[in-house]
Formats: sequence, C-alpha cells, structure tokens
Amino acid sequence: MTKKPRTTSEHLISLYGYITGLRKEVNTIKNNHLKHMHEDIDKIHGKVDKLLYIILGGMGAALLTLIGFILKWNFY
Repeated sequence: MTKKPRTTSEHLISLYGYITGLRKEVNTIKNNHLKHMHEDIDKIHGKVDKLLYIILGGMGAALLTLIGFILKWNFY
C-alpha cells in the first residue's frame, strides 16, 4: 500500500511522478504498439490485394467462358 501525501508539496510531487509515468506509458504505446499495428495492417493489405486479384481473375475467366458459349451457340 502506498503512503498518502500529507502536504501540498507531497501532493504535487506525487502528481508529478504520476504524470511522468503516464508520459512513459504513452510513449511506449506510441513507439512500440502502434508501429507493430501498422506493420500488421500492411501485411493484411497485401493479402486482401491478392485475394481481390484472384476473385477478379476468376470472374474474368468465367465471363470469357460464357461469351465463348454464347458465340458458339449463335453460330449453330
């Protein structure tokens, strides 16, 4: 259990220490955790792009096959 401050100066010192601790925690979050999040988002972005290209390629192949069947059907 921590010692409770009794005087105004002890309160100010306690608050200053608390604010300093918060600054360190915010700095750690900003420099460490957000950097890792940014890298993870970039990895996911690449995977989504690959999936999108695969879906578009499949749709294009299906469309070309359909057009081929329609053209073949119209000539007979």
